[in-house]
Amino acid sequence: MQLSSFGRKFCQASGTLKLMDDLGEAFSSEREMINLGGGNPSHIASIEALFRARLGVLAQRPGELERVVGEYGGPGGDGAFAESLSRLLRAELGWDVGPRNVCVTNGSQSAFFGLFNLLAGPCDDGINRKIMLPMAPEYIGYADVGIAPELFVSRRPMIDFLEDKLFKYRVDFTGLSVGSDIGAICVSRPTNPTGNVLTDDEVSALRELAREADVPLILDDAYGAPFPNIIFGDVNPVWDEDMILCMSLSKLGLPGIRTGIVVASEEVVRALSAVNAILSLAPGSMGPALAIDLIESGEILRISREVIEPHYRDRAARATDLLREELCDYDVFVHKPEGAIFVWLWCRGLPVTNAVLYERLKERGVVVVSGEYFFPGLEEDDWIHKRECLRLTYADDPEKVERGLRIVAEEVRRAYGADAS
Repeated sequence: MQLSSFGRKFCQASGTLKLMDDLGEAFSSEREMINLGGGNPSHIASIEALFRARLGVLAQRPGELERVVGEYGGPGGDGAFAESLSRLLRAELGWDVGPRNVCVTNGSQSAFFGLFNLLAGPCDDGINRKIMLPMAPEYIGYADVGIAPELFVSRRPMIDFLEDKLFKYRVDFTGLSVGSDIGAICVSRPTNPTGNVLTDDEVSALRELAREADVPLILDDAYGAPFPNIIFGDVNPVWDEDMILCMSLSKLGLPGIRTGIVVASEEVVRALSAVNAILSLAPGSMGPALAIDLIESGEILRISREVIEPHYRDRAARATDLLREELCDYDVFVHKPEGAIFVWLWCRGLPVTNAVLYERLKERGVVVVSGEYFFPGLEEDDWIHKRECLRLTYADDPEKVERGLRIVAEEVRRAYGADAS
């Protein structure tokens, strides 16, 4: 088969493909695999019971389930869902947002595919625009969605060393400028893979840079406020029509339903709806149908605040404490857990690459994600730090997570030349 340039790009080896292949293998292999790699949320019993009940309500309403599964919606998603969500955002956050500012997509990944390719790549004015990531590491899923090659430009972060073998990345604003070849700035908050949360001051500075350059600031809020609120400190959610906010129902506990939500200007929503129409006719309706009553009542905020956030805060503390205890005698640091569902482990001066460590762990039945995939836009930058980090999730069964983290610690000690017995 002779593939096009598009075909070769999307069929080549990539971090996203490896991640999803590993995730599928972890759940289908006859051999027990401990999944510390994928981004599946935890199975929280009370949340699953809530969605099970919502399914029952849908089934009991005459014609409702038939409409949801048997009819196409509009290319921007269900209008009633957009109306309910915009009312919630106006009431809770004071945003000047209406239903025409909301677009539903088939998962956040589809949203980023549409947004990045709408805003960057070859343009009619002859400029080949890029997406600026002001701080890497960043989300693995960004790297491969661009149709045009070399779609991203990113920068190394500043690194603050904290107490108790913790560290934190910060945006290095020194010399940071947005040229005419930038189509948008994009950041995640909390950040996947590191759990970093940009401060309000950092976000304000990025908004100002974007405003001065007349480009949108894309804020990836898949783990953030107001839902699912997997964020462990006090930060202010922000939005205006110069921003594009990307939300999701996945980390509420619905990753299989693939529901992304974009809050943006009406112009951006119309453009993204057009992309939806071409690629998939319309986004799926089940996610909005399951969530709309929770949004309408505000219950989605309560469960995010009282159930989801404490669950992950506790998991993050356990995972961080275990790794620091197991690796206290080594030059190993954990990024300060501020949100999301991951531990970002930095093995400074690691004698082997993280790719070698990944293979060793896989041989022992533990799936992780090697850190070099999280630096899009720095591919030509020979920064050793990229080959010293691992992303580990703590969302799975606690007993499995503990076993997996102890195996990770053993292999890290082995890599440093210590006896891992």
